[in-house]
Amino acid sequence: MHVLDASAVLAMVYQESGADDIASRLGGSLISSVNFSEVLQRAGAEGYDLDEVAALLRSMVDGIVPFDDRMALETAALWEQTRIAGLSLADRACLALTAAVSGVAVTTDSAWAKLELPGVAIHVIGR
Repeated sequence: MHVLDASAVLAMVYQESGADDIASRLGGSLISSVNFSEVLQRAGAEGYDLDEVAALLRSMVDGIVPFDDRMALETAALWEQTRIAGLSLADRACLALTAAVSGVAVTTDSAWAKLELPGVAIHVIGR
């Protein structure tokens, strides 16, 4: 099970370096609703139609996982372990979901390579 960070989705949508690697990981993939929102916000800032981007993203992943109170707690708990890498709330939401499903987080953010989180596998796509 792959859990997609917004950076990975955007790299694929914009056909950046590593897009093929990301595309190969879509089967069985999930995204947190927080990262879903981040993708939409960035695409909207670029002038893309939000409904079209949302439909595309829904067709790419197997599920968009709601950010509920349990995920909020798990995300907050990751702050201490990830602050050295400067991770955002959305980044930590991705990692919390990854831990919850025993999956592999997929990102293009090289700062994640510095992380050593028990029970969380991370795959950094090179750009």
